[in-house]
Amino acid sequence: MNLKAPLSKTFWARSFLSLGALSAGSSVVLSAAFAHLPVFAAGIPTAVQSALAQHQFHSLGLLITGLALHLCRPSRYLLAAGGLMVLGLILFSFNLYARHVLAWDALRALVPWGGVAWILAWLSLAVGFFKKPSESTGVA
Repeated sequence: MNLKAPLSKTFWARSFLSLGALSAGSSVVLSAAFAHLPVFAAGIPTAVQSALAQHQFHSLGLLITGLALHLCRPSRYLLAAGGLMVLGLILFSFNLYARHVLAWDALRALVPWGGVAWILAWLSLAVGFFKKPSESTGVA
């Protein structure tokens, strides 16, 4: 039995590719739903439009990360990029959706941290692409 199998490059590549595709699909569903929700009868707020745009853009970031893990060597920087993209989606986009659709404001202070997570994700992705295989110790 191989205990490292769940942490393999293939596992993470497939995970980020799947999450990216599901995230992109959910952004389309949410965009269509928001256009018809009674709470947005007067129009979709700018914050929700921003959350949708960032949701769509960072879904592509997850797909890029998954492809990078699939095509390149394993790297902790690429893994960090994927994890930070997911964290940003939760803290920024889904937090704004909950605030405007459900009137749930409990985690409002975490929205900026979603943006920070995305910035760090893109920096991690850049480092992951730049580092040589011998410089980037990662998963098997």
